[in-house]
Amino acid sequence: MECREPYNHLISCASSLQLHIYKALCTLFCMDTKFNFDVLLCTKVTNKRTLLAMNTYSSRLVETTVNELARLPGIGKKSALRLTLHLLRQDIAVVEALGNAIIRMRQDIKYCKQCHAISDGDLCEVCANPRRDHALVCVVEDVRNMMAIENTGQYNGVYHVLGGIISPMEGVGPNDLNIGSLMERVAPGEIREVIMALSTTVEGDTTNFYLFRRLKEYNLLISTIARGIAIGDDLEYTDEITLGRSIVNRLPYEGTLGR
Repeated sequence: MECREPYNHLISCASSLQLHIYKALCTLFCMDTKFNFDVLLCTKVTNKRTLLAMNTYSSRLVETTVNELARLPGIGKKSALRLTLHLLRQDIAVVEALGNAIIRMRQDIKYCKQCHAISDGDLCEVCANPRRDHALVCVVEDVRNMMAIENTGQYNGVYHVLGGIISPMEGVGPNDLNIGSLMERVAPGEIREVIMALSTTVEGDTTNFYLFRRLKEYNLLISTIARGIAIGDDLEYTDEITLGRSIVNRLPYEGTLGR
C-alpha cells in the first residue's frame, strides 16, 4: 500500500482494533488523526516533514518540559512525558509549589562547614546537635550513605562526607576529596575513633587504605564497618570473598546474642 492512496481507503483497510489503538495513540501524543494515519499504515514514508511530525508534540512548551525532565537520572522520554501530563492535570498552585521548592533548594542549599553534608545553615543538624558523640566520626562517600546509616538508628556519632572515593579510572584522586579537612578535624586530638564506612569495592578499599595511612599518625582508633553475610542470605549463593571474610572475622556466638 502506498502513501498516495486516499485517507478514506486507508480507513477501510484497517481493522477496528487497529483504528482503536491508533486513535488512542493520537489522543496520548496530541496528534491529528487524519494527518498521521497514513504514516501508521504505510511501510514506506517518503515525506520527511510527516516523519518529523511523529517525533514532536503539539506544544513546544510540553516538548521542552519533557526534554528537561528526561535529563534527570533514571527518567526516559516516556517517563518524562507521563510526568509532564500529570503536572498539566494538577492545579497551578501545586505546580508552582514544586517549581519554587526546586529553585529554592538549588539557590539556598549549603554544605556543612564541618562534615560537608548538605545543610540549611553553616552546620548541619547532626553537627549542631550537642547530644551527638562528637569524638566519634564516621567517614562516608556521600550524603546518601550518611542518610542510610542515620536510618538505622544505631549510630550516635557525627560524620565526614568525602564527596566521592579514589578512582584512578575516573580521574578522581585524594586531592579531589574532602580528605584534608578530615585531617584538620582529627589534628587537635579530640576525636577518639574514626569509622571508615565506604563501599566494599576496589575503589572503596583503596580509599580506606589511603585514609588508614594518613590517620595512623594520630592517636586514635581506626575502624571499618563489619563485612559479612547479610541476614537471610543463603551460604550457597554467597560469593567467596564475602564468605571468606566472614570466616576469618568470626565472632564468639555469645557476643552475638541480643544484638
